[in-house]
Amino acid sequence: MLTHIVCFKYKPDVPSSAREDHRSRLRGLHAIDGVIKLTVGADIVRSPRSYDTALIVEFRDRAALDAYQTNPQHVPIAQFGVSLCDHIVAVDF
Repeated sequence: MLTHIVCFKYKPDVPSSAREDHRSRLRGLHAIDGVIKLTVGADIVRSPRSYDTALIVEFRDRAALDAYQTNPQHVPIAQFGVSLCDHIVAVDF
């Protein structure tokens, strides 16, 4: 199993409606082949070092993660996230 974590720091002028839309779109990725579990959450602490949204996806293996990266359902949502964010970080283990 492989865990994929992505954290999103939205631009200051991104409205809460767009943030929720992004989170909703991320949740829709649960049906992609190879995804075992998908969780999306909004930060509640709001410290200076906090990111605004986290995505945690468990994949069956590295091949499933690689396929997800180019999946036609994932790509437009990833591009939407990039348009909203000042910074995005990820870790895969």
